[in-house]
Amino acid sequence: MERPKAPNSEETIISKNDLDRESGTAFLPRFDAQGLAGAIVQHETTGEVLMFAFMDQEALDATRATGFAHFHSRSRGKLWKKGETSGHLLEVKALLVDCDQDAFVLKVRPHGPACHTGERSCFYRQLGSDGLTRLD
Repeated sequence: MERPKAPNSEETIISKNDLDRESGTAFLPRFDAQGLAGAIVQHETTGEVLMFAFMDQEALDATRATGFAHFHSRSRGKLWKKGETSGHLLEVKALLVDCDQDAFVLKVRPHGPACHTGERSCFYRQLGSDGLTRLD
């Protein structure tokens, strides 16, 4: 029996899980060797990228259960609810999953600045030939 082919590819898909993950409806998140997946946080209406963080299974589960963004803090080595101390919560309106389910985009309604520096977005500077310049 011939193995199924990936769409628009000559590569053979190794397992049924890969086929289900990439073109099915099953949610089968794939985490790296440290148990993490990248998450881009984007403003739900403007599309502005607000921040980037990592999620593990615990953060993903907490986000889905509460409707507020949770991440894995690599520096603290534990679950982190964004805005837990500052009150600047990120209310999740949609959670998008990439094709091989190892990265996420959280479309959020921010309740205050997303950056720990007090900036609206963590991406408030641009790299140019003279170094970093502030975006306004």
